[in-house]
Amino acid sequence: MPLTGVALPPWLAHALRAQRGPVPWSAVVRGALAAGPLLLVAVLSGRTSLGVVAALGAMLAGINDRPGSRRAAVRRLGVPALAGAGGLLVGSYAGLHVDAVALTLLLTGLGLLAGAVSAIGPVASGSGTQLLVAAAIGAGMPLPEPGWQRALFFLGGAGWLLALRLALPTTAAGTGDYRFDGEREAVGAVYDAIAALLEAAGGADASTRRVALTAALDHAQDALAGPRLRRYASSAAERRLHAQYAAALPLAEAATALAWAGEAVPARAAEGPRRLAVAVRTGAHTGPVPAPARSAPALRALDDALLYAADAFDGGGAWDALHTRRRTAASLAHTAFGSGGREYGLRVALCFGASAAVAQALHQARWYGNHSHWYWLPATAVFLVKPDLGPLASRVLCRAAGTVLGAVVFAGLAALLPRPAGLIALVAVCGALIPAATRHFAAQTAVVTVLVLALVMVGGEPQASLSRIGETLLACGIVLLVGHLPALGQRGGTVRARLVRATDAADAYLAHVLSEGTTEDRAGRWMLRREAYRALAEARAAIDLAAAELPALARHAEGTGEVAATLERLVDTTTACAVQLDDTGRLTAHHTERIAELLDELAERRERAGLMMSKAPELPIAM
Repeated sequence: MPLTGVALPPWLAHALRAQRGPVPWSAVVRGALAAGPLLLVAVLSGRTSLGVVAALGAMLAGINDRPGSRRAAVRRLGVPALAGAGGLLVGSYAGLHVDAVALTLLLTGLGLLAGAVSAIGPVASGSGTQLLVAAAIGAGMPLPEPGWQRALFFLGGAGWLLALRLALPTTAAGTGDYRFDGEREAVGAVYDAIAALLEAAGGADASTRRVALTAALDHAQDALAGPRLRRYASSAAERRLHAQYAAALPLAEAATALAWAGEAVPARAAEGPRRLAVAVRTGAHTGPVPAPARSAPALRALDDALLYAADAFDGGGAWDALHTRRRTAASLAHTAFGSGGREYGLRVALCFGASAAVAQALHQARWYGNHSHWYWLPATAVFLVKPDLGPLASRVLCRAAGTVLGAVVFAGLAALLPRPAGLIALVAVCGALIPAATRHFAAQTAVVTVLVLALVMVGGEPQASLSRIGETLLACGIVLLVGHLPALGQRGGTVRARLVRATDAADAYLAHVLSEGTTEDRAGRWMLRREAYRALAEARAAIDLAAAELPALARHAEGTGEVAATLERLVDTTTACAVQLDDTGRLTAHHTERIAELLDELAERRERAGLMMSKAPELPIAM
C-alpha cells in the first residue's frame, strides 16, 4: 500500500485496511432490538444487574452475527453462547471461593484449553473467546446474584438475539420461503462465481476468480450444513436448494479446468450460470440455457453440467448430499492438540494468565479504588491474542486506538446524557452499530468500548474511561511481549499444521482421480475436491496472516506461500485431469508431465521452507 511513494510494511498496511461490502441492515436491526431493550426491561423491573449480564450476552452474540443462513447461525451464535455461559458460571463461583493465586491458575488453565480448542475452526474459536471473556467478567464483576442466575441470563441474552435471527426476515428476502434466504443467496453466489471464472479464463484474473469460487462454495456448504433435527433436508424448498448446490459442483469443476487450460472461452459460456444464479434467488424457471461450443473436453463437460443443472432446477431435484464429511472426534482432538493448537493454546494461556495476575495485583493495590472491576485487563488480552482478528501488531494498534476513541467518546456522552435512560439508548445504538463496525477491528473496539462502559455505569459503577485506557494499553504490552517470546515448540505451528492438512487433502484427491474407476464415483471425487480446496483456502488464510506479522514473527512462515501456490496449481491440474478422464478415459502427455513437474516442485519448495510433512503427494499409478 503506497503512501507518498513509500510502501508501508505489511503489519501497518493491515492495520489500516478495512473490509468492504454493503451494510448488513438486517443485522443492524437485530442489534438495535437486542441489548438495549433487554437492559430497559431489566431496569424497569428492578433487576438491573441481571439486565447488564443479559445485554453482555446479546452483545457478544452480536459480534458473531454474520451473514449466512439461519441454520448456520444456530451453531455460529449458539455454541459460543453456551461456552460463555459456562465460563461465566465457573468464573463467578471461582471469584467468590478461591484466592487470587488459585484464581489466576484456574484462568490460565482455561486459557490453555480454550486456545487449543480454538484451532479447530471459527465456531470453536468464538466459543473459546466467549468462555474466557465471560470467565473474567464472572470473576471480576461484582454482582449480587448467584453464578447460576448470571449464566442463565447471559444465555438468555444471547438466545434473544438468536431468536431474532431466526424469526426476522432479512432485507434479501423477496421471494419464496424467507427462512431460506441466506441459503438462496449463498447458492446463487456460487453460480455467479462460476460465471466470473468463465469470463476470466485465459486472463490475468483467472486465479483470483478461482479463489473466489472456492470461497463461495465454502460459504454455501456451511450455509446448507447447519444443525438439524433430521438427518436429511425436511422441506421441499430446502431439498431444492441442496439439489441446486449439488448441480453447481460439476459446473465448478468444468470452469476450473477451462481456467487451467489458459484459453479464453466464448462469452456465452457465462450466460448459463448467470441465469441459474437468478433462478436460485427468484425461484423462477431457468428457461433456455445457452450451450457453449463442444470443441474441447472441458467445454463439453461445461455443456453437460449446464444441461444437468437446468434439468435439476426445473425438475426440483432431490439430491440431498452436500459432499462433505463430518469430522470425527479423533480428528478434532488431533487438530486441537497438534502443533498449531498447542502453540496457540500456550500463548492464550500465558497472555490470559499474565493479564489476570497483573489485574489481581492492581486490584489488591486498590488501583481500582473501592470497586472490583478488574476483568477488563484479561478480557482485553483475550481479544488481542486472537489471530482471527488480524496479525498481532495490527490487533494491538487497532485495539489501543479503538479503546482510546471509545473511552473519550463515552466520557463526553456520559456527561451529557440523562441516567439511566440516555445510557440505555446509547446501549441500543451501539448494539445496532456493531454489525457495521466489524469491517475494522478499531471501529468494532470503539463501539464495544462505549457499549460496555454504558452497561457498567447503568449497573452502578462510576465512570471509568481513564482506567479502561490504561488497562488496555497494559494488555497491549503484555500480549506484545508474550507474542514474541520463543515458543516451547516450533514457531508457525498453525501455518504448518494447515499446510500439512492441505497436502494430505491434495494427495487424497490426486490419488482418487488417477485411480481406476474414478469416473463411476463422481460424488466421492467432488467431496475430495471440496476438501482439498477448503484446506488450501484455510492454509492460504493462515499464511497471509503470518506474512503481515512483525518481521520477528513473519520470518517463521517464509517460503510457505510458495508451497501453498504449488499445491493450488496441483489441485487445479488434478481437476483438469478429472475432466479429461471423464471425456476420453485417458490423460494427455501434457497432463501427466504437468503433474510430475508440480510434484517435483512441491517437494523442492517444501524442503526449502523447512516443512516436515508426513508424506508428499505421489503419482498413484504409472502413466
